[in-house]
Amino acid sequence: MAKPTTRKQPVSSGIEKLDRLLGGLFIGDNVIWYDDAGSLASAFCLNFAQTCRSENQPIIYATFDRSPRNLLEKLGPLAEYPGLTILDCFTWGKGAGSDVFLRFYYEDRPEWPCRIVRVDDPRHPNQVMDALYGVHASLTGEVRFVFESMTGMQELWGGEEELLHFYSHSCPRLYELNTIAYWIMEKDAHSPRQKAQINQIAQVAIDLSIKRGTTSLTILKAEKRSLDNQHKPFTYWTKDLEINIEDEAGASGRIELGRRLKEIRTKRGFSQTELARLVGVTPSTISQVESSLIFPSIPALLKMAEVLSVNVSSFFQAKTDMSKKLVFPASDATEIRFPDLNSEGLFAKALTPVDLETRAEPFLLEIAPNTKLPSHFFVYKGAELGYVIAGRITMSIDKEGYSLGPGDVVYLESDIPTQWHNEGPAVAKLLWIRVK
Repeated sequence: MAKPTTRKQPVSSGIEKLDRLLGGLFIGDNVIWYDDAGSLASAFCLNFAQTCRSENQPIIYATFDRSPRNLLEKLGPLAEYPGLTILDCFTWGKGAGSDVFLRFYYEDRPEWPCRIVRVDDPRHPNQVMDALYGVHASLTGEVRFVFESMTGMQELWGGEEELLHFYSHSCPRLYELNTIAYWIMEKDAHSPRQKAQINQIAQVAIDLSIKRGTTSLTILKAEKRSLDNQHKPFTYWTKDLEINIEDEAGASGRIELGRRLKEIRTKRGFSQTELARLVGVTPSTISQVESSLIFPSIPALLKMAEVLSVNVSSFFQAKTDMSKKLVFPASDATEIRFPDLNSEGLFAKALTPVDLETRAEPFLLEIAPNTKLPSHFFVYKGAELGYVIAGRITMSIDKEGYSLGPGDVVYLESDIPTQWHNEGPAVAKLLWIRVK
């Protein structure tokens, strides 16, 4: 008698509401994104890749329509992830081996932390398949895949049958290799027959549409899941990489623990891995809690609140009521971190509670002597106001430097400093306010 199979733990897509709609992703899933505009799926793929990075899982990103240089610019900070492998099927594919694209490899090529593997004969699907599985064999862990795009593959290979042959052979193999793969298709570039065949093989199929400026997401297929929301469109909107999917009847107004945990953790500057270590759980646990796939144990929830310096109630309410609180004692200030900045020599405190929602967020910044910061403190698109309390410091914007001393005020609306440098012998202290 065969042993019953056990359901594997869900994996986050990087988007909390999508995880709830799908019940999470599962190892073995091939996820097809039917893209109405050719550009809608990108944000979903990048969120997925960022989640893989936070869990230290390797990613293979196969590109057919973009040169490596173009893709690296699109990936942004993800390009700095050593666990990323870019499978370049463009340079000798649509790029036709042009010197314009080969120059990336031969002339002053920077040393990227990620790995770039060029396929020298991508016009033959078997060569792509050999390169793909050769790279996979060299990696350890649960490898994730992104194929951008199936439409580009079809254009390169000359027809639907070639693409379908590649896909029908790859999906079962990827399933057996215990991976999760994202595949992007431009809807209007493929016949209904081909889409039906591909949809039959995939474990998950999601339609992304745009009509009169409104984008919507519809789950067409979710294998081995009992979902009530299949074939129901959900309106969503994006801002940079942030994706908000509305409930079927609009926003519910209910505050979700996962979303609040992510907001507070991000404000404190903790990575999922760092918070997990301090709480005593795995990074995957933090990821699943933030994606609303699981609920933490009571001891873990209490420890999260302690580490993040908030009350447990902050995880279940939209904002702290300040109607009766006019003064915030020094004990309310909490240290924050800058995970995306080489911030040795920089000390920062949020002067009001991190779970407090206000129109202005004040911080105290201290920059040690002989310290150079290679970028700005915050990744923030609103207005910022700074006041130098003590010491001297140089702020650089593009190639112009500004020397600041006690009493000087900085106001930023659209400009972003590219460097801060304390060349003096004393600590530079700044009061910094972000204005919403």
